[in-house]
Amino acid sequence: MNKKVYKIHSEICKTLSNPVRLEVINLLRNKKRSVGELVNLTKISQSTISQHLTILRQKNLVLTKRKGKNIYYSLAYPEMIKACDIMRNILFKQLKKNEKLVQKIRRGK
Repeated sequence: MNKKVYKIHSEICKTLSNPVRLEVINLLRNKKRSVGELVNLTKISQSTISQHLTILRQKNLVLTKRKGKNIYYSLAYPEMIKACDIMRNILFKQLKKNEKLVQKIRRGK
């Protein structure tokens, strides 16, 4: 594969490697939301949410639509949710495996 493709892929992965951005993406999973809605749901300051939305918008991962005074955000690629869900399932498998290892260590095995 072309090195440039790996570079771009890496940039998208870096963008997704932030917990706030992952939470925002998850909240946009099924519906468009305004900054205010995202602030209320995440309990994160408006300035922080806005900064992360700007990054997601710069990377073309979210779309915006103005409605009156509000700007609503949605996922540019809803299939991103599948990728995030796959990674979350891997995380849960790792946690379960680590939990079993901890239990074995505690039992002295």
